Amino acid sequence: MDTLTRIRAFIDVVEAEGFSAAARRTGRSKALLSKYVRELEDELGALLLNRTTRQFSMTEAGHTYYRTASDILKEIDNLADLVRENNAQLKGRLRISVPRTFVDADVGQSLIDFAKENPDLSLEIAADDRFVDLIEEGFDVAIRITKLEDSGMIARKISDFRIHICATPEFLERHPNLEHPTDLSNVPFIVDTNARTQASIRFHNPDNTSFAVAVSGPIEVNSPHATLRAALAGIGIAFIPDFIARKPIESGELVTLFNDYIPTDRGIYAVYPHRRYLPAKVRIFVDYLHNWFKKHP
Repeated sequence: MDTLTRIRAFIDVVEAEGFSAAARRTGRSKALLSKYVRELEDELGALLLNRTTRQFSMTEAGHTYYRTASDILKEIDNLADLVRENNAQLKGRLRISVPRTFVDADVGQSLIDFAKENPDLSLEIAADDRFVDLIEEGFDVAIRITKLEDSGMIARKISDFRIHICATPEFLERHPNLEHPTDLSNVPFIVDTNARTQASIRFHNPDNTSFAVAVSGPIEVNSPHATLRAALAGIGIAFIPDFIARKPIESGELVTLFNDYIPTDRGIYAVYPHRRYLPAKVRIFVDYLHNWFKKHP
């Protein structure tokens, strides 16, 4: 019996918190698992588990061995994934958290294209504008449209991103005195409540100092698409992501304002738990999105 099989048996027992539970989980008999663990202890010359008829616990040596052995097995499994990447399609389930704005916009096609190219991988896409906890809620990866901030997660930028301040030409004719971002406090503004600052917009001066402008208006809505429709209706000025506002801006239906004052420190990021052993399905998904946005700037 090889050492790797014995190590797997030991880890199965520890993670199931007992031989009986491990036997049910793995489909192996309790006696066989006990045999493997005993052989591992004999090979190491150390007791790893304290076992009685009613109690189960790890020894100090068991704790030390478990931590290192778990890392070794993850490395081995990760190596197997790397080989499979080049020889077979991905299989299993990938849980993805994405903003509803992303899914509903044209860029949401990136997820569909990935699913089409990986038919054996099941995607569970949860569209939600709240800030989810990836580890607690069991997500493999999240797409976030934000300013990158320090966290316990790994974040890879997959695309540039910016916001446009825009309005219809007709609206701007009715409000001609917009010469500086601070003037936005004096005109109707369509507030997207998805934004963290909501009724306060941050701007950057040319000297890289920043300032905030309070805005208000007749509509508050938690949807950039509804914000776009309200802006196109001439109700007010709107703060809209570029991948939603680009077409009406290019057609002239909307005019952008104060471009030189809008921060450029935002991006679209793929975020995943900060761990050494990244599953192949997550790595391939993030690489795919990065390349997709290069082809669809």
